[in-house]
Amino acid sequence: MIDRSIEAPGFSDPVFDAQSVFRTALTALSEPGRVLTLPSSLGIDAAPALLLALADHDTPIWLDGTASKFAAYLRFHTGAEIVDDSTAARFAMIGSSTLCPPLGRFEPGSPDYPDRSATLIVEVEALVEGGDWTLSGPGIPTSRTLSVGGLPTDFLSQWADNHGSYPQGVDLFLTCGSQLAGLPRSTRVTPCM
Repeated sequence: MIDRSIEAPGFSDPVFDAQSVFRTALTALSEPGRVLTLPSSLGIDAAPALLLALADHDTPIWLDGTASKFAAYLRFHTGAEIVDDSTAARFAMIGSSTLCPPLGRFEPGSPDYPDRSATLIVEVEALVEGGDWTLSGPGIPTSRTLSVGGLPTDFLSQWADNHGSYPQGVDLFLTCGSQLAGLPRSTRVTPCM
């Protein structure tokens, strides 16, 4: 669960901090499954930090019930519109992975415009390199393993469907406190044998 209150300040150095988070987000998506840690000097967890760095007034954001406490915070710091319809969102923040809605509820883009898909930021219970999942695909030399705690039991099946619709599909940032890992739609995820 995300434990930062809406009273938390934004970035203390908006330009430098946003650039730092943006570079970390790019690294996470270009090296799927690699667990990265944001600097503690940011003073906020990875999930809201990603939205502070990536969202602006043209970015509709959907929040689940757990993350809805961030609505005023995100409106104030980013100017983004908070939407009720998950299919209208460019970003979605899910504050509790156990309550993660089906991936199919979010915009996958179209064949002509796959870039118009949603990016989900999901706060998970644990995020550790090595373990339960084997990842392969672009940005992974051969394979990489990752353990993620707290996702719905059918998540890997949902991910297989999402990956199978490539180049359409949603992308994910998995976060756990100040840690994050990227899971782009181009990544194949299977259980470790």
